[in-house]
Amino acid sequence: MCGICGIIGSSEEALVSRMLRRLVHRGPDEQRLHRESGVTLGARRLRVIDPAGGQQPVQNENGSVWAVLNGEIYNYRALRQDLIERGHRFTSRCDTEVLVHLYEQEGIAGLSRLRGMFAFAIWDRERQEALLVRDRLGIKPLYYATRSGSGSTGTDVLFSSELPPLLEALPDARIRPQAIADYLTSLYVPGPDTIYEGVYQLRPGEALRVGQGRVEAFRYYRPEQSLSSSQWTTVEEAKEQFVEIFRDTVHAHLVSDVPVGLFLSGGVDSAAVLAMMQERGPVKTFTIGYGHPKDQSYNELANARLLATHFGTDHTEAILQPDIRGLLPRVVEGMGEPFADSSAIPTYLVSEVARRSVTVALSGIGGDELFGGYPRYLGIRLASYYQTLPRAVRSWLASSASWACRESGTGRDHMGRLKRFVEHGHHSLAEQYRRWTTFIPAEWETGIWSGAMRDALPHGYSPSRPSALFDQWPSDNPMDRAMGLDLQTYLPDDLLRMGDRMSMAHSLELRVPFCDHQLLASALRVSPSLRLSGWQLKGFMRSALRGLVPEAILSAPKQGFMIPLARWLREDLREMAQDLLSDAAIRRRGYVTPEYVRWLMAEHQSGRRNCADQLYALMVLELWYERASQPVSEPALAVEAL
Repeated sequence: MCGICGIIGSSEEALVSRMLRRLVHRGPDEQRLHRESGVTLGARRLRVIDPAGGQQPVQNENGSVWAVLNGEIYNYRALRQDLIERGHRFTSRCDTEVLVHLYEQEGIAGLSRLRGMFAFAIWDRERQEALLVRDRLGIKPLYYATRSGSGSTGTDVLFSSELPPLLEALPDARIRPQAIADYLTSLYVPGPDTIYEGVYQLRPGEALRVGQGRVEAFRYYRPEQSLSSSQWTTVEEAKEQFVEIFRDTVHAHLVSDVPVGLFLSGGVDSAAVLAMMQERGPVKTFTIGYGHPKDQSYNELANARLLATHFGTDHTEAILQPDIRGLLPRVVEGMGEPFADSSAIPTYLVSEVARRSVTVALSGIGGDELFGGYPRYLGIRLASYYQTLPRAVRSWLASSASWACRESGTGRDHMGRLKRFVEHGHHSLAEQYRRWTTFIPAEWETGIWSGAMRDALPHGYSPSRPSALFDQWPSDNPMDRAMGLDLQTYLPDDLLRMGDRMSMAHSLELRVPFCDHQLLASALRVSPSLRLSGWQLKGFMRSALRGLVPEAILSAPKQGFMIPLARWLREDLREMAQDLLSDAAIRRRGYVTPEYVRWLMAEHQSGRRNCADQLYALMVLELWYERASQPVSEPALAVEAL
């Protein structure tokens, strides 16, 4: 695992050195650069594979091809042996060196042979061309930007594992108003855009070819490519194949020359990973819980203890009563960009605990998107049935729900879900699903933005979480379509982004076997009628794991990696929220109206509604502004007087 950065078009070694200083947390063990005419590549290294000999950047035999890698190539040993048999000479045992020889042998076609999580850059001296690549599902990040340069092409391309290093080269970067709107709607800025104008991230499965006067992006993989006309149609065959491929996937993710552990939540996903890990030897597991008496419903300690005992793990628990006021700025700084999924807080904390014992940890991220783990998947199936009711009946139910549920929460409570379900029942399934996964209260859809913000947003603006991907997923099953949408949006832009940043904040490598592209292909070979049958979340997966995972875990309801955010905002964080979201602060930023923020605060503090997500998003945005270590230009709208 590393932090990588560089410049293509010029060779400013001092600039890349400054960029690398912002990536120390991603690779505390060493720093190296390669500079030649037209390019400088840099890497900060966290030693995981070949600790003694795996320095980066790496080169081929004659120095004509160079590479830097963030991530891991899990099948590097097989690729290395194949390339040796083809005449290539290796000087190390690290996975990064495989990239230069594979590129030399097969060019871009070699991308299809890689199994892993990766973001890398390759420089081809003979072609005077660079290739930037991000893995298929977006586990590892890669950001880039262009600027006028002094090289022969007149354009420089800069890249980095995180956003802040790019600001070393772009001190006048401007914040995009639409990115702010997208962030407050979804709690993250959807890719490929970022919070800054002119700064982008590679999409999952995307590569960028740079050279010969061009900057060209292309997709080498899309999730729907994993769909197969050859499907397992019997339940027993599907279960057997899933277990076999999942076992192989987890075992592949254990390749390491340093200690490996597991984030153990007590849920089905991490239990499944543990069942396969322990086949290869003792496992270190890590769980966090909450010590406050009011927060016990958020604890998964009992299930985690059950699993640790059942599988005989070396188990570490941290019972936390954290200083949330002191913790939030560290979490925001670790993300490096506005990001308001509050699960980042426990992810940050469990990463801190795990790093004391291991350098690598596995996680169950991705299981919900592959096997139907969210209540909203059942909701979209129910919505497809609901749409068969006459429109007049749906309209009456919608008005009745608005009256009966008018005091329910805007959060993720049952009454709020029921209200949204019937109120949005007249929309298409794609539009309903979009509305379920956004966070601006219906009452404020047109009144949240300041006048200048409305002027800055494109005419007819709608959030960037595209409903079109729902309709484009090649399936007639609405649950399948919802999962296909989440695979391309929520998974890479929220869960994987969070997992990467919060673990790397502590120099911990996080691996996610459920996001393996071969496992995805296997899951998609299970027909939707089997994979998504019944009304039990992850019913197929639970059934397939019977006998491998304790029954008490398989039969337990989904809990999720939730925190007591609503209580914190009413108690521990109340004063902090009032300070950060004062009328003066809101006017200073100029994005939303003070009236909207005052309404959120009043509704939440009174207990009438749960506005925790909306308030937290605004607090994170203000903290990010305050702690951005590199000054940036404010958008013009931020000076509006309200």
